[in-house]
Amino acid sequence: MKCEVCNATVNELRRGRCWGCYSRWVDARPVGIGARCCICGERRRDSLRGVELLGGWMPMCYTCSGRTMRLDPLPQTLGDIRRELDRERRHDERRVGKPDTRVFQYDRRNGDRRDGRGTGDDWMVIDDEMIVEMSLDAPRSTEPTSEADMTTIRELPLPHR
Repeated sequence: MKCEVCNATVNELRRGRCWGCYSRWVDARPVGIGARCCICGERRRDSLRGVELLGGWMPMCYTCSGRTMRLDPLPQTLGDIRRELDRERRHDERRVGKPDTRVFQYDRRNGDRRDGRGTGDDWMVIDDEMIVEMSLDAPRSTEPTSEADMTTIRELPLPHR
C-alpha cells in the first residue's frame, strides 16, 4: 500500500496515510475553544489534543491520551477508561478493622478538593455596576487641586436622562 501524502510503501494505512503522516495530521488538528480533557477535565489548550477514541474524536490532554493508549485491553466506555486511569487511592476507607491512633480523629479527605474545577459555575458574574471607566482627560466638574488628586477614586456622575 502507498501513503497518499508521502508515497511511502507500507503494510498498513490509517485514513490513507502511513503512521508517520497520520501522527503529524492528528497533531496538527486543533481542539475547539472551551474544550476539556474527557478524562481529567484539563482545559489548557496547549495541553489538549484530539484523539480518535471509541469511534469518535475526543479532546484529551497529553498525559491521559498517553496513558489511555497503553491500556490493554482498551475499555469500551469512557466511564470505564476514567475508572481505569483514576489515581485516587482513597475512595475506600483503608483503616477498617484497625484502631485509629491519630490525635485528632477526623477525615482529612472529606470531599474532593478539586470538585467543580473548571466548570465555569464558580466564576463571578460581572454586572454593569462593576465596570470602571477611565479617561485621560481631567473631569470637567471636579478639577484636581494637586497632582496627587489625579489618582483618587471619584463617584461616577449619573447620566442625564
